[in-house]
Amino acid sequence: MYGNYQKILLLKFQEIFNVGDFLKSFFGKIAPLRIFLPNFVSVLLFGDRQQWGLVPDYDDPSWKEWERLNSEIYLATQQTGVGASVCSAGYKILKHVEINQKKILEIGPGRIAHTVYWREGMPKEYVVADRRPEMLSEARQVLEGKSCEVKGVLLPSEDMWVLPFDDASFDLVVSFYSLEHLYPLDHYVRELARVLRVGGRLVGAIPTEGGMAWGLGRYFTTRRYFKKKTTIDPDKIICWEHPNYSDHVLSVLDHYFYKIEKHFWPSVIPLIDLNLIVSFIYQKGK
Repeated sequence: MYGNYQKILLLKFQEIFNVGDFLKSFFGKIAPLRIFLPNFVSVLLFGDRQQWGLVPDYDDPSWKEWERLNSEIYLATQQTGVGASVCSAGYKILKHVEINQKKILEIGPGRIAHTVYWREGMPKEYVVADRRPEMLSEARQVLEGKSCEVKGVLLPSEDMWVLPFDDASFDLVVSFYSLEHLYPLDHYVRELARVLRVGGRLVGAIPTEGGMAWGLGRYFTTRRYFKKKTTIDPDKIICWEHPNYSDHVLSVLDHYFYKIEKHFWPSVIPLIDLNLIVSFIYQKGK
């Protein structure tokens, strides 16, 4: 009887002082370093959000130049060298997802560089949705080599689009490096949840926007590219293109879905300031 009492105490002790849970709780309470930065530093790393806001001025010369050159800039900064390696780190989450005979929707597919990480089997149907026709064309070209039905859907360019699909239409929603762009985020995540069936999953990755590692990395790469190759004002485009900080994105996803997996890269410490990418799998509940 005394031995059973000791076992109960030990189990309670482990329950209270579980190291994994303790560390998650501890790191989850640490505020991002950006809130302590002076404004002039914050502007260099995350754009001038106080002056330019989070919604693009579509008549602004910097925005027009960005719209004209964004595919070229994306290819130069995100699809080669270090940028390509960073993106690939997020794509690897697909190794943990079953795609065989699933009906899949991908928002903002880009060039669909993640197919190398697909598990065995092929989707039943793969739908790509984007507001840029050229991106849809490139995505469809990649997918046409796969043994699945492929559809492209052009989203309206105006804000607050509604997905042209019935409720519970998809088994899996894929979103790599797109949620940081969608503002107001809550509206769009509700749309993703609406078209996902109960028990269906949302898989993807986001950059750690709002974190020191991402801000410093961009300062020495994309910001320099803007200054050297274009007349784009990065203080505007950064906050217009990435209105959502990563900690906010994760908070919204936690609200609408059940978290299955979450991985930080390259550090195992779950802080956005020490990482460049967060990949995730969420599930829709009832």
